[in-house]
Amino acid sequence: MTPRSAAHPALIALGAVGAVGAAAAVWGIGIERYLFTVREGTASVLAPGSAPIRVLHVSDAHMAPWQHRKQDWLASLAQLKPDLIVNTGDNLGHRDGLDGIRGAFEPFAGIPGVFVHGSNDMIAPSPRNPFRYFMGPSQKPPTPASLDTAALDAFFSEELGWSAIDNTVTRLTVAGNRIDFLGVGDAHCEWDHLEDLPAAIDGLGPRDAGTSVIGVTHAPYQRVLNGLIELGAEAIFGGHTHGGQVCLPGYGALVANCDIPLKQAKGLSTWTAGGRTVPLNVSAGCGHSIYAPVRFACRPEATLLTLTARD
Repeated sequence: MTPRSAAHPALIALGAVGAVGAAAAVWGIGIERYLFTVREGTASVLAPGSAPIRVLHVSDAHMAPWQHRKQDWLASLAQLKPDLIVNTGDNLGHRDGLDGIRGAFEPFAGIPGVFVHGSNDMIAPSPRNPFRYFMGPSQKPPTPASLDTAALDAFFSEELGWSAIDNTVTRLTVAGNRIDFLGVGDAHCEWDHLEDLPAAIDGLGPRDAGTSVIGVTHAPYQRVLNGLIELGAEAIFGGHTHGGQVCLPGYGALVANCDIPLKQAKGLSTWTAGGRTVPLNVSAGCGHSIYAPVRFACRPEATLLTLTARD
């Protein structure tokens, strides 16, 4: 066999690999990142005798002003008529992202909600090599704020009526159910301060048997999940992971950008700490960095989770 004929199959294989790669890029960049979906589930979380509540969990919008399809889709979720909104952060993806966030969430005004921040609610994104994401958790951003976090908070709190719970707690009545929410700041940046929560919990006053407890975090690091359960959380909501963002079909996430097991990088699962096991919902989010505009085998999502009473 001559060298020329031996090389021919290799060239064919190389061309096939290149074609597959190009097709995957077209799909991930041009199609799948716009295939917004609602994932639904049910979890027995609430105090016995409680009426069910429908929770819309949104996360990681990373909004830029030109992303009108994402804005319209988020706004359309108001048609689901949720009883509660849980927003686990990274809403902004551009210095002018707040206008898009306003358009996306204005239809939810008056619906009870809670929110925590991710670093991208404070720090503007910057160009970086997207392949570094697959080499372990991303580098922590600098501390100084460069986005208008105060304006974002004012919109959420004053116009929508949502409660900010970074490293604090709040008590709400949702569809007749009393719920204590325990929140922490972005653990990826070590802005989580679980040690602040016991005093805040005491400040709520006595918790009766009919009160449910829900933990909320942006980045679902194990130390945060364990700490929230130890403080009484009966369910936990998190985001940050993007579900891996670029996944292998049939396998799942390659990275989680934190220390949570990869199989729990998105979706409804459970977490055990201190002898207690509680539902954990990690949203794959509905956005991406403007410098990594791709989703593959990991559709952008929001979650409609129905919480029911425990037996």
